[in-house]
Amino acid sequence: MSKTTGEYLITREKNIYEVVIGLEVHAQVLSNSKLFSSSSTKFGAEPNTQVSLVDAAFPGMLPVINEYCIKQAVKTGIGLKAKINNKSVFDRKNYFYADLPQGYQISQYKHPIVGEGTVILDMSYGQREIGIERLHLEQDAGKSIHDLDPQSTFVDLNRSGVALMEIVSKPDLRSLEEVNSYIKKLRSIMRYLGTCDGNMQEGSLRADVNISVRKPGDKLGTRCEIKNLNSIKFIKQAIEYEARRQIKIIEEGGIIEQNTLLFNPQTGKTKPMRSKEEAHDYRYFPDPDLLPLNLEEELIENIKKEIPELPDKRKNRYINDYKLSNYDSSVLTIEKSISDYFDQVLDCHKDLKKSAKLVVNWITSELFAILKKNETEIHNSPITPDNLGLLVKLIISNRISGKIAKGVLEDMYQNKQTPGEIIDSKGLFQVTNVKEIELIIDQILKLNYDKVNDYKAGKTKLLGFFVGQAMQVSKGKVNPKMLNDILIKKLS
Repeated sequence: MSKTTGEYLITREKNIYEVVIGLEVHAQVLSNSKLFSSSSTKFGAEPNTQVSLVDAAFPGMLPVINEYCIKQAVKTGIGLKAKINNKSVFDRKNYFYADLPQGYQISQYKHPIVGEGTVILDMSYGQREIGIERLHLEQDAGKSIHDLDPQSTFVDLNRSGVALMEIVSKPDLRSLEEVNSYIKKLRSIMRYLGTCDGNMQEGSLRADVNISVRKPGDKLGTRCEIKNLNSIKFIKQAIEYEARRQIKIIEEGGIIEQNTLLFNPQTGKTKPMRSKEEAHDYRYFPDPDLLPLNLEEELIENIKKEIPELPDKRKNRYINDYKLSNYDSSVLTIEKSISDYFDQVLDCHKDLKKSAKLVVNWITSELFAILKKNETEIHNSPITPDNLGLLVKLIISNRISGKIAKGVLEDMYQNKQTPGEIIDSKGLFQVTNVKEIELIIDQILKLNYDKVNDYKAGKTKLLGFFVGQAMQVSKGKVNPKMLNDILIKKLS
């Protein structure tokens, strides 16, 4: 990959090829009921227990649009800085598969609910603007299960009719790193908005990947589409394999055929699923059971008022108001729950705003480590933002050392106590009294008279030995800076 432009360049037989990538991300709308029925969308239910007559395509059953899903799509479009279309149309996309009981999928084709937008990526080589082609609403299909019986396929229709937002990017992505960043940024925006939970392991976020290769400067090559990838790891593996497969064909004098492919995680290879269909193969036509969707400007403006502070805006606030680095601000804002926690610390302790960097360090290093060890999400942390702020203030005031604070943080997680309660009960307050520190130092120097002479003879590295001894005697309670200053003065 080029370190300056981010392009994923592959060299073969002295020729250089550029990989061109576009994504179609299928994000499940966060709603309690489906797009055209009142059936539940709860994950993990028994097969075929969340299926209405509409979802099962019983004759005569008519779809009714879920207004909340429409608003969620509009909200997502606003978050993507995209054009919201006042008029959109639901179409029937016709194809046959066992888990699609209607024989067609209700989707949107020429007139989607959301038009062009942008997503900004912060890469090591600078910002990249990725174009959004469209966002359209569609219903999900059911699920075919092939591994329960060697001779039969089982069908679960619980997902049939679940509302999906298909977010189609322009072919602007140029590397595995950009794909990774793009998916994480999309997921982050939707989680801030509350429009999709982004749980790839539950199928709430999936992606189809379009890949082509070309020599730099040439026109776009023939693309192949890899369907239904449900993890960033598999997406990156599929792109890597497919790009090299296409390059090999071109180098051997062959022609890339437009195909729909599947990726096998076990073999790490793609294989043809079917020849790539064009739009006319699906025989799109407006769904006669659903009127065109007309959105009034007043509705769109009201939804805009509900938009929270999104990652980019929040990140810029941290940089401008708290003088945090781009990196620290990015770590905080990747998840809304993390930045919410940080904001709550500073809301509880406004005097810590000048020490925001120290707060960030304690959240992203020590707190993250404890939460990871205990498999706890930050929004469920027993260590409240208020108590973390109290701990940081005790460090700043030199009442406890950073080393002692780490142990106190562990106790705060286990016992849900305030740092003050823990420190009082264990007598952990830092020794800052000059006379007490001098007594400890005098004791250490008297017991190590030979090393004192060695220090004075030029072995100044022995200072670390004296500091360690003093810390051991005081059980780590002595203020390190005061200890160093007094030690150097006495030794000289």
